[in-house]
Amino acid sequence: MIDEFAKEYLHGDLREVREDLLGKLDGLGEYDIRRPLTRTGTNLLGLVKHLTLTEARYFGEVFARPFPEPLPRWDDLEARGTDMWATEHEHRTQITDRYRRAWAHSDATITELTIDAPGHVPWWPRPDVKLFTILVHVLTETSRHAGHADILREHLDGATATAGHHDAEFWVDRHAEIERAAKAAKPPQ
Repeated sequence: MIDEFAKEYLHGDLREVREDLLGKLDGLGEYDIRRPLTRTGTNLLGLVKHLTLTEARYFGEVFARPFPEPLPRWDDLEARGTDMWATEHEHRTQITDRYRRAWAHSDATITELTIDAPGHVPWWPRPDVKLFTILVHVLTETSRHAGHADILREHLDGATATAGHHDAEFWVDRHAEIERAAKAAKPPQ
């Protein structure tokens, strides 16, 4: 049945991208996983913390299956954005372990519900959804932030998912080639 295939396929991709995201923390110290690496403060541990809230909320509240740990209310304007960074009192393992607990909660929801199970997202303009919609949404959100994490990690120490396919000289040459093309580009006439 295509519905069950779609559910398993999307769920499998979500499981894989979650692990990829957490892998971006491997080998880095506390400062490097926490420090703001963009003007807006984006950082690796903050992405993990944010996705914990994303999974807990979308596979919890939306399907009347609340995550068993406290979450800020979705409409709490004071809490908005605090999920994007870790305070000095939050430990890496607390955040990553909570993310894994959110996975387990999400996985139970995904497994136990049918792909067309109804849910309600009160902060969306069209709040009535199906599990399929939420699976696609959370997979997209997680993939998007995993891409951010790829770039942040490359900025920190050059580690990339594909770096093992080429040596350092290749990447120096590739960078120079791209820079040359960028400088030589002319707007269309």
